[in-house]
Amino acid sequence: MELELLKKIISEVLNVDPREIGLETTFADDLGADSLDLLQIAMGIEEAFNIKFEEEDLSDILTVKDAIDKIEKLRKS
Repeated sequence: MELELLKKIISEVLNVDPREIGLETTFADDLGADSLDLLQIAMGIEEAFNIKFEEEDLSDILTVKDAIDKIEKLRKS
């Protein structure tokens, strides 16, 4: 469920086909996301999953799997 919702958020922000997004997909290299794109994705994730990222959390998120791991960690705390 988290992956599908995350793919939807990413595809809407970056205007890419969600089928092109996998766990090992990198935001910058594979999807061409810049810092503004990443901020928009983070805001979409926060709203969709009812979580709050700390600024340092964002620098650790390079792949879709990193984002899912961080979402799961924040939802448990």
